[in-house]
Amino acid sequence: MATTGLRGIAGYLLKSLTRLILVLAAVSVISFVLVSESPIDPVKAYVGEVGLANMNQETYAKLEAYFGTNVSPAKRYLNWVGDFARGDMGQSLLYRQPVSTVIKEKFGNTMALMLLAWVLSGVGAFVLGLTAGVFQGSWLDRIIKNYSLVLASAPTFWLALVALMVFSVWLKIFPIGFSVPLGVSSSEVTIWDSLYHLILPALTLSLAGNASITLHTREKVIDIMGEDYILYARSRGQKLWPMVKGHVIRNVTLPAITLQFASISEIFGGSVLVEQVFSFPGLGQAAVRAGIGGDAPLLLGIAIISAAIVFGGNVAANILYGLIDPKIRRRGRDA
Repeated sequence: MATTGLRGIAGYLLKSLTRLILVLAAVSVISFVLVSESPIDPVKAYVGEVGLANMNQETYAKLEAYFGTNVSPAKRYLNWVGDFARGDMGQSLLYRQPVSTVIKEKFGNTMALMLLAWVLSGVGAFVLGLTAGVFQGSWLDRIIKNYSLVLASAPTFWLALVALMVFSVWLKIFPIGFSVPLGVSSSEVTIWDSLYHLILPALTLSLAGNASITLHTREKVIDIMGEDYILYARSRGQKLWPMVKGHVIRNVTLPAITLQFASISEIFGGSVLVEQVFSFPGLGQAAVRAGIGGDAPLLLGIAIISAAIVFGGNVAANILYGLIDPKIRRRGRDA
């Protein structure tokens, strides 16, 4: 039976890898078509208005050949995909660096922001959901439930603006933005400096995926608290905390973890807005700059990386669901 389970997981991983390739292929085609149909001229975006006006025809033709605008979109796409598969994502028009270099620099900041926000979101939501479910119907439950409902309907950028106004402008507890202090060289930046600039954006971003996990955990705890063995334990006079620790937490932890992995896409989407509000130099802010500045190579590279991150989170959630419930794994194997 163990061998069958391992084969099921291996089969699911193989199918997930195949789906990842298909998803990335679809994202690349759609993204390339959208960028190609945009009115932005890569040559004009690269040299600017003044440079274009003073450029001779020969130089312009060379730049057209470099950016591939003088060939058909289909051929340009195949050339781009071939280069991308070899690790060449092109040259960023804004940063004047290879796209892979820009993404590598921004990726670390975004991952630090997302990882801290993801952990804070999971821990905070689990504690709130557990508390609300255990004390169902109490004033504490009503506060947590209403807080989660309000949070679920609040836009991420609005939460970021409020947090920035309250904690940075009024209370002056945290810096207004950026990932490091202004006017300080990179060699002088300490880990505490980076963490200090990271805390408020991460706390704000953690609220993006907090509400759904809190409400889901609350409902799961309420279901468990209504089970016969819980009622029997209560009738025997067992104290609340040992009962919650021995029965409730153990049964609600794994579903909460799988939901937490599924929230990666939501947190990643929120990071784009949070990075923009806090001027945090990550992939989200780079994507916005690339879109506004017409940096097609960078925009396409970020789109592919983003799709891989979101899909990876969903696959991790599905794998955990399969480990928890063998029926899901068998259903995925038979599909």
